[in-house]
Amino acid sequence: MNPYYWFCRSLIILVGRIFFRLRVVHRERMINHGPAILASNHESYLDPPLVGSVADRAIFFLARKTLLDGSFFGWLLPKLNVIPVDQEGNDRSALKALIRILRAGEGTLVFPEGERTLDGQLRPALPGLGFVIAKTLAPVVPMRIFGARQAWPRGSARLRFCRVTVVVGEPIHFTAADLQPPGKDLYLRLSQRVMDAIAALSLD
Repeated sequence: MNPYYWFCRSLIILVGRIFFRLRVVHRERMINHGPAILASNHESYLDPPLVGSVADRAIFFLARKTLLDGSFFGWLLPKLNVIPVDQEGNDRSALKALIRILRAGEGTLVFPEGERTLDGQLRPALPGLGFVIAKTLAPVVPMRIFGARQAWPRGSARLRFCRVTVVVGEPIHFTAADLQPPGKDLYLRLSQRVMDAIAALSLD
């Protein structure tokens, strides 16, 4: 964990606890060694830092490449393991980067829905996560964040200090058998399996 990542993660944890009363349920289910995909629902700009801070190690993030346009963020975000993504099209280069990272034994955070929800409802999964799973068979930790949309909903410039909770699910361990039967719907099928596990998580 480089010093920039360590400092920002420590700051995020502090801010999360003070302003959002951040609570993590079942932290013991996290995979903190070896290749792992953290997969979460996507409610707010708060999701990547708050969900990512649950891991006890440095992980890698996908972010739209326009966030790196400015000189400051263009300098800082790569130091925080951010991988730029072209949201205008199917950016296979970002997915291939994730595959390389996982094969190197690192962890990454992925949002199967691809973008933030508008109404608070979970969206169907996109096939990108399934593509990465099929190429790596990396275990997936389903996670669900609650309260982030109330704190900072999509389209709003107002930040509210609401309680945010992250629930960690049981890891999903994929095998070669999960890649059968092959077909054009394989990637979507794998992604949706993870999305179903996320949907099953609750505050109870």
